[in-house]
Amino acid sequence: MELYPIAAVILAGGASRRMQFPKALLTIRGETFLDNLIRTFHGECEPVIAVLGHETDRIRSGIRLKDQVEFVVNPRPERGQLTSLQCALAALPLRCEAVMFTPVDYPVIQRSTVIALKRGIYSSDAVLAIPRHNGRRGHPVCATRPVIQELLALPEDGSARDVIHANRNRTVYVDVDDPGIASDVDDQEAYRRLQALAEQQ
Repeated sequence: MELYPIAAVILAGGASRRMQFPKALLTIRGETFLDNLIRTFHGECEPVIAVLGHETDRIRSGIRLKDQVEFVVNPRPERGQLTSLQCALAALPLRCEAVMFTPVDYPVIQRSTVIALKRGIYSSDAVLAIPRHNGRRGHPVCATRPVIQELLALPEDGSARDVIHANRNRTVYVDVDDPGIASDVDDQEAYRRLQALAEQQ
């Protein structure tokens, strides 16, 4: 079959109230969360899009890999993460028949997971590919064009989870050796756990 381009979307528009610092600029292994994810997706996904909202200028100036990412700005990020995702999906080139998306909260996703998801979606009739590690599902989620359209059609108070759940019978779950798919940084304690995990890898 013909292999179509798959884009990547990194959602980095939140206010990071619990961290009191932009999550995109937190560091792990000497690199910002956003730079880590750009590096992970670059070369496997095209384009790589980062959605900004709060503290846009600060984040732009604080990352190194600006030449490997396209920025989309959610003009009203307070409306929630779904609207940031919709901003990115609306900006996707028509040539992209699928997209991988993740919040910036998951900065240690491995490149091998991205490759495995691509294989999973290319080799099946599924409309979604979701990574799984030790029975736990995580990010990034890979969605094909039919699901992209469903996500774009959601109202502001809708949930991407509802679309994912509605398509569970057309989802391929890809088992990966990557605890980073479920390593969500929501607060300082989660950040400390992630740093410990990164030291073990």
